[in-house]
Amino acid sequence: MGSDFRRIFHLSDIHFGLEDRAALAWVEHEIERLRPDAVAITGDLTMRARHREFTAATRWINALDVPVTVEVGNHDMPYFNPIERFFAPYRRFRGMQEKVEKSLDLGNLAIVPLKTAVRAQPRLNWSKGWVSESALRQCLAKIDALPPGERALVTVHHPLREVGTQGTALTKNGEKALRALAKRPVEAVLSGHVHDAFDIMEDTDHGPVRMIGAGTLSQRTRSTPPSFNEITWDGSELRVCVRNLEDFETSAMQIEDVPEDAMPPRREGEPVAPVGAVPPVDPPVH
Repeated sequence: MGSDFRRIFHLSDIHFGLEDRAALAWVEHEIERLRPDAVAITGDLTMRARHREFTAATRWINALDVPVTVEVGNHDMPYFNPIERFFAPYRRFRGMQEKVEKSLDLGNLAIVPLKTAVRAQPRLNWSKGWVSESALRQCLAKIDALPPGERALVTVHHPLREVGTQGTALTKNGEKALRALAKRPVEAVLSGHVHDAFDIMEDTDHGPVRMIGAGTLSQRTRSTPPSFNEITWDGSELRVCVRNLEDFETSAMQIEDVPEDAMPPRREGEPVAPVGAVPPVDPPVH
């Protein structure tokens, strides 16, 4: 392979606490076998941000002997401790702190994080995404500082799509972020949250932006089995293969659009967040 070739594993929504252990063992094997240049995990490492779930997630991620960057998902904020949620939202990431929202320079391609989860927001469902002014500013500054000719992959948890007022895929200021990214050397935006893979072009006033979503490696599947994206870059073309244990073709694994209802079905025995403590179903970060 040429010197421009890069391989990235894009994982998301592992949800330790309801993880798919067979899928994770398989991913470990594939990382060891193919030695990707980087692993990008786009959030929701845990199910309810419990200490034991973070312990398991930290152990698994730190054992990966390749460069790793981790986005924070709405499930990764303290669910049952509002004081910690507001004043120390990243405390439970301390065992992998150096990997959280870490930019990775792969030579001709860079991975640049953009935070979409906030600790609170002025609407009832905090599981939805929110791009703050400061988060967007930091992301754009990192992209603008890249050497000439280098392309960027932007990692987020929530898809940067505003889809009405009810769906949990709605990301406040997502369209604003896409317009800004369209003016820069961004090859694609990698996301999670919806538990199904997709690869679509999103039009903006400044041109199209490619949005690539990864499926889940948990038991909380939506319409496709557990999977991850194997992304390859040859210096001019970015290709996506949705890897899964069932050996379904990529085209069969990818949904055609970001769903308005982004919530996977709740499994039997899965806890529900207490009313009033945090928003219904899924919370976030800052």
